[in-house]
Amino acid sequence: MKNNKTVEAIIAPPPPHMVGDGFRVHNFFPNTHSIDKKRMSPFFLLDYNSKVEFSPRETPRGVSVHPHRGFETVTIAYHGKVAHHDSAGNNGVISEGDVQWMTAASGLLHKEYHEKEFSKKGGLFQMVQLWVNLPAKYKMTPPKYQEITHNKMGIYKLPGSKGVIEVIAGEYQGVKGPASTFTPIYAYNARLKKDAEAELSFPENFNTGILVVEGSATINDSYAPTDHFVLFRNDGESIQIKTGEHTVLLVLSGQPIHEPIAQYGPFLMNTWQELEQAIDDVNAGKFGVLED
Repeated sequence: MKNNKTVEAIIAPPPPHMVGDGFRVHNFFPNTHSIDKKRMSPFFLLDYNSKVEFSPRETPRGVSVHPHRGFETVTIAYHGKVAHHDSAGNNGVISEGDVQWMTAASGLLHKEYHEKEFSKKGGLFQMVQLWVNLPAKYKMTPPKYQEITHNKMGIYKLPGSKGVIEVIAGEYQGVKGPASTFTPIYAYNARLKKDAEAELSFPENFNTGILVVEGSATINDSYAPTDHFVLFRNDGESIQIKTGEHTVLLVLSGQPIHEPIAQYGPFLMNTWQELEQAIDDVNAGKFGVLED
């Protein structure tokens, strides 16, 4: 019998703030008292754009050109569409149910806006953006993208048609996810129907959390409502989930990276010297060119 992981905290959504004019986010970490810069490592940041209705608009809302270095951004779309471009000439649209896994690593310029047609119609918008830290030895690898459309995800069907576990990274019950990661990571969307039961299992030392994207669930005997984040202690392995309504959970678990963290704005490095170098490199045009 596996030991259950202890629920350490169920965190209510912090007050929202705007990122650019297109993303109204609750930052669950690292800027909360419960979760500092290392507590959810390798996940450094979780910005949650809870459900919001955007009015129709001709000029798409979003975030103008900005640099990244030293980590990966993972964008998970639940409602709405985002178009992105970067200084390496990559571009694409992240649609409902899709995930975009961008390895910024050595650095690029990036911009992301509501997709044009979505912007013209307006509508329901709900997204998650994660920052996934990279170990020092991989921070300066070349940038790359993984476009993980919904049909590429590993799908595990729960018995009795009670829902599915969509595997983005890692594996669940032998079903593997498509994301290639630099350190061991599990990332799932658990889409559960009413009265569903599911069991998850992760190594004791992995930092683990669950975001309640839709509905609510009882997780290891603790009730977790919509838009709340469940943080687990680093004990036990097993997580039992029960639902009383249609529920969507974003499940994250990963092996911590035990290295120094130096972060400034969109740079996530190990030392202040590396941060200064990143700023110098952007100013010297080494991240390329991207028109807004």
